[in-house]
Amino acid sequence: MGRLAIIALLVVLTATLLWAQSDSGDLSETAGETVRIEQQTQSERDAWASEQAELEARYRTAKANVRYLGERIVVERKKQAALEESIGELTKRLNEAHLLQSSLQDTMNVIMTRFESFVERDLPFLPQERERRITHLRDMLAKPDVTGAEKVRLLFEALRIEAEYGSTVEVNRTEVEVDGEPVFADVLKVGRVSLFWRTPDGERSGTFDPATRKWVELERKYDSAIRETIEMATNMRPIELIALPLGRVQS
Repeated sequence: MGRLAIIALLVVLTATLLWAQSDSGDLSETAGETVRIEQQTQSERDAWASEQAELEARYRTAKANVRYLGERIVVERKKQAALEESIGELTKRLNEAHLLQSSLQDTMNVIMTRFESFVERDLPFLPQERERRITHLRDMLAKPDVTGAEKVRLLFEALRIEAEYGSTVEVNRTEVEVDGEPVFADVLKVGRVSLFWRTPDGERSGTFDPATRKWVELERKYDSAIRETIEMATNMRPIELIALPLGRVQS
């Protein structure tokens, strides 16, 4: 082989070696880039998988909340319906109570009017006490802030007291008018049947005539019976039967 052939062979071998080294470097760089891309892709996959899991968890939680809120809405609607029904019933009862209150007030006013008329026509005993009671009762019945129950109680209490007057015998010292003349006397009340009067000195005695609505003087023959009854009523004498001129006395 000639010198030129050897030189040419060396040149070819050198070029071949240089090309092989260059191609190996490119392959190495390509492999590295591939690994890097794969790692980045895997990292992105992991991140997405984590985000997907979080989103799925949030979705399940939101779905559960929606279901819970739906159930709560059903419960609250039932409560609202029950409450509205209760309000309707209470409104109905309130209206009925107002009607009853109005009816009760009218009834008490009628009873009060009859009560006043009865006391006015009754025997004139304890006039100041009874007038104070009637005035107080009339004022209480007219007050809107006093409950119906309290008004009924006060009215019944006044009626009870008046009823008890019919079963008692009492003596009160007061002034009566006899034939236009004021007379200071002991007034004897025998239930609701009769009223008698007697002066403290015992010189005069008499009764109240319901027919004429006047205090009249009686004959002296009735004085001892009136005096003895007054003494029994004031516990100054034992209880015994006494004949008194009850009813209208004919002089």
